[in-house]
Amino acid sequence: MPHDIINGSIGHNKQDALHLHSHITDEDKSEDLKDITSQFIEGFLSASDKLSFMRLAGVPLEITPEGEEQKMKLVDVQLTTEWQVGTASPSFGSKELSYLPFPGEMIKERTNMNFVYVSINKKQINDLRSFLRDNHSTTKY
Repeated sequence: MPHDIINGSIGHNKQDALHLHSHITDEDKSEDLKDITSQFIEGFLSASDKLSFMRLAGVPLEITPEGEEQKMKLVDVQLTTEWQVGTASPSFGSKELSYLPFPGEMIKERTNMNFVYVSINKKQINDLRSFLRDNHSTTKY
């Protein structure tokens, strides 16, 4: 119902009042990616066979960076956990930073995952969020 078929192709309704579907906002996309990342990490941690989990998720064991001929091999998966306990920003008219520590309930854990690839000449670290955004989104970020 929210779309009309016009000349054999699906299009938006002609009248704005009948535009019955919503579009995902940038804020929603960010939250969605955060949730997907969190679930991926949770699944990885609980998987008894980490390599099989990554294969099922489509994480490449080898990559060939753009403009390179030599393949890089996945050798490490890094998990980092951080807690932001405050914020600091430039103060008006001063060289000192304005520091605002967070109250306890605002301090949240953030965990991220990186895939470490190596070749004979170099090392490359790929972020899980970029991997998910580029490869596994039904909603394009």
